Amino acid sequence: MKVEVNKDVFSEAVSFAVKLLPQRTTLPILSGVLISAEDNAVTISSFDYEVSAKTRVDAAVDTAGQVLVSGRLLAEIASRLPDDVVNLELSGSSLSVKSGSAKFSLATMPIEEYPNLPEVEGIAGSIAGDEFASAVSQVATAASRDDVTPVITGVLLDITASSLTMMATDRYRVAAKELAWSAAGVAEEGLQALIPARTLAEIGKTFSHAGSLTITINVGGERELVAFSSAERTVTTLLIKGSFPPVQKLFPETTPDYAVVSTSDLIEATRRVALVLEREAPLRFTFNADGVGLEALGSDQAQASEHIDGHLVGKECVVSLKPQFLIDGLSAAHSDFVRVAFTQTDNPNKPGPVLITAQTSKDSDDSHNYRYLLQPNLLMR
Repeated sequence: MKVEVNKDVFSEAVSFAVKLLPQRTTLPILSGVLISAEDNAVTISSFDYEVSAKTRVDAAVDTAGQVLVSGRLLAEIASRLPDDVVNLELSGSSLSVKSGSAKFSLATMPIEEYPNLPEVEGIAGSIAGDEFASAVSQVATAASRDDVTPVITGVLLDITASSLTMMATDRYRVAAKELAWSAAGVAEEGLQALIPARTLAEIGKTFSHAGSLTITINVGGERELVAFSSAERTVTTLLIKGSFPPVQKLFPETTPDYAVVSTSDLIEATRRVALVLEREAPLRFTFNADGVGLEALGSDQAQASEHIDGHLVGKECVVSLKPQFLIDGLSAAHSDFVRVAFTQTDNPNKPGPVLITAQTSKDSDDSHNYRYLLQPNLLMR
């Protein structure tokens, strides 16, 4: 194999291929990237049985061939090469990487031991890359980080022919985002795919600038997969097996009692007042006709309180919320104002979940395409 390729293009392609690979793997060969050169193009791919990535870039191919080398090492080298052109040449059991006066020699791995990349066929739909990335960032934050229960470490894609709804939960909160999209062949009952949240978050960033992103889902087989493709780039990921909890039914049908608050004001006030709190301690929020009062009892050494403007509709409410969970939901609303709606329970010391939705202005209707449901803590009297 002998190839000449643009340095920036090559560096970006290798970085894309290795981004989703784990830092450590039980099989060293799975840390490699496969470089295939033919037909005036180079294809760079990676696969660790959980995720795969493949991209194709233009190159001047003198001699076609394939080589497998350490992915992260090649990415580090490619990002620091001095010249605009990179020359790759396979000689025996080593790959020569030259750029300007810099030259590296990398040991190759046995290609025959490397697994074949998965090919995904199934239901496919398309969506704008920036819309998809924004939705992932809104929802993935609510997924659990506790691997003891794998099904809630994922983001559920609930799919119909015309809509794509993402949902995530860690049992204390639920985030949901609905998007319009187009897909052919989806049955009336719809289709669901549960994707690891960490992987989906990286995929969202990767395709954030893609004009059109194609999502292909293969469920029901021995290996359930989903593929994300745009231009010459494709990422696949294995789906999480198991049943996602029925969180959709937790969202209230009506919320007559609510407050409308400036998103940035509530975020900044929450951050300030929470400074005196011990780890995981909640803040008390009082929503009434005067606005929103925040109170942190803190410890013997420090307490804090603050008041911000807000517009109340219906009954006033006092709730105790974890600051970071609230900030996550407010930040993900992507709006100047939020509606904080209250639900009730039979226990006066235990308010129902708080529902956060987005509003473009203080007086506009709320948008239900993004919803964030947060369970309050018990009120301490």
